[in-house]
Amino acid sequence: MKAAVFYEKGQPLKIEDVPMPKVDDCDLLVKVAACGLCRTDLHYLHGVPTFKKPPIILGHEISGTVEDMGSAVEGVEKGDKVLIPPVFSCGECIMCRTGRGTLCTNQVMVGNHRDGGFAEYVAFPAAFAFKLPDEVPLEEGAIISDAISTPYHAVVNRAEVQAGDNVVIFGCGGVGLATVKMATLAGGNVIAVDIFDEKLEMAKKAGAVEVINAKKEEDVAKRIRRFTGVGADIAMEVIGHPTTIEQAFNSVRWGGRVVVVGYTHKNISLNAGKIMFREIEIKGSLGCGLQDFPKVIDLVKHGKMDVKELVTHRFKLDEINEGFALLEAGDPSLIRGIAIP
Repeated sequence: MKAAVFYEKGQPLKIEDVPMPKVDDCDLLVKVAACGLCRTDLHYLHGVPTFKKPPIILGHEISGTVEDMGSAVEGVEKGDKVLIPPVFSCGECIMCRTGRGTLCTNQVMVGNHRDGGFAEYVAFPAAFAFKLPDEVPLEEGAIISDAISTPYHAVVNRAEVQAGDNVVIFGCGGVGLATVKMATLAGGNVIAVDIFDEKLEMAKKAGAVEVINAKKEEDVAKRIRRFTGVGADIAMEVIGHPTTIEQAFNSVRWGGRVVVVGYTHKNISLNAGKIMFREIEIKGSLGCGLQDFPKVIDLVKHGKMDVKELVTHRFKLDEINEGFALLEAGDPSLIRGIAIP
């Protein structure tokens, strides 16, 4: 089969023929319909190590159809449309047993611990498959796996957005715009912050009641405090940059909540006295628990989340490096791209 293979830091993915994945008794073999291009993959390309040493096939936002299955698999038929979650949790460790499966100490991530979806086929344990209803488009539905499920967990479980909350969201990329929509669905009054007017216009369409172009604002946090009167109830950072995390912290009211969704390996500078004296909560948010995937899929099924409008670019497997170049450059026209083998 054809696959885009990662060999080493700083090098483009190589398109080549590789053996078909092995299917064990409890596995599904899935013909990949689409796999999303995510900034997590960019981190690997830039040197963040994968658990499986290269060569490895990246890609963790995968949808497809069942091509074959192991002898012990039940309840699944050839041709079924399925979604593959990016992380498989063990269900047995202390984090899983206390309802924190996103922090599973034995977790296995597709395209990190094992080969992923930038290929024509992928094999994985059938127990982790989620069937996709006919109302969910198969190709665009791939982004539910991460770009939609991650905002759900961040908004519902970590930010705990309630009706009437003033929620400021920093970053209006694919995950950021889905976070805008998710917070709006939860009843929040969303203020969206980005540096591209094109993305802010999309944030308005997703439900934002106010947008701020950070390039045109001298003090973003002050603008947010002025708009809300006392500061945001909740600030969510969906970029992964020290400056915007610090702006998020400075934009919340006393007793406010800051949720960091974006990844960065860099340190940030926050005033410890403010954290204590103002009782400001700071939370991280990672992925989405498997128990929430049926709810997320239903949001798409019933038209509450439109995956088609979030997928702005499609790339053949041979064009995948062009897609990552656009993502790297921060092209404002790119919200979410998918690779179609």
